[in-house]
Amino acid sequence: MTSSPTGWQLPDGVAGRPVAVVYSDDSTGPSDGDDTGAMATMLAATRWNFEVTTAGPNGTMSVREALARPEVRLYAQPGADGDDDAAFRRQRRDKSAIREFVARGGRYLGICMGGFLAEPGFFNIFPGRVDEYYSSKGASVTTDDPALIPILWRGTRREMYFQDGGFMVPKRKATGIDVLARYTNGSIAALVAPYGDGRVGLCGPHPEAPPAWYRDADLDYPGPTQDLGEDLVDTLMAD
Repeated sequence: MTSSPTGWQLPDGVAGRPVAVVYSDDSTGPSDGDDTGAMATMLAATRWNFEVTTAGPNGTMSVREALARPEVRLYAQPGADGDDDAAFRRQRRDKSAIREFVARGGRYLGICMGGFLAEPGFFNIFPGRVDEYYSSKGASVTTDDPALIPILWRGTRREMYFQDGGFMVPKRKATGIDVLARYTNGSIAALVAPYGDGRVGLCGPHPEAPPAWYRDADLDYPGPTQDLGEDLVDTLMAD
């Protein structure tokens, strides 16, 4: 078997680098400045040495085809335009493939819209719900416009790019939940949870946000948050 940074190994008979698949369609796009491109750039820069590819209507293959490949270890669902119901309608056919992939040991990374889609009403791989943060009590932002908001990441205050992301509410009896970050009102901003033999990592804010996102929204750039994305991915990929 081929070793990974923390001891994770590729299946027998599979050589080369682990593959991360990022979803891409008209609502996410393939360029470096959008959600798909930013997610792909973040994953490629982690210590996992991922070979990053795309799947979906604008990807190199369908989601079902991509997740059937034995070398694929992570499926990433980035942010997207529109509401979560419309996003799920675009991917209803992918639900079973995503659930099966994670249940048999794969990893799901959902940021912003990708977090909402993990809910029971959609992909159903997160034991709880994901609610809209900006309309919640005590939220540090009160509209769905792009914003720079404070986050407590493992207890340290950081500033992150945010646009209409969610907060996670695990079920009371859910076990194995690893909370990485909280909003200033105490709600969960990022976590990793088990699903079957795999894991699900969800994050409301955008650790992958490039400087252009801040500039285009006329926001102060706080510096890169790649380290937060790497912490999320490391926790997600751990055995």
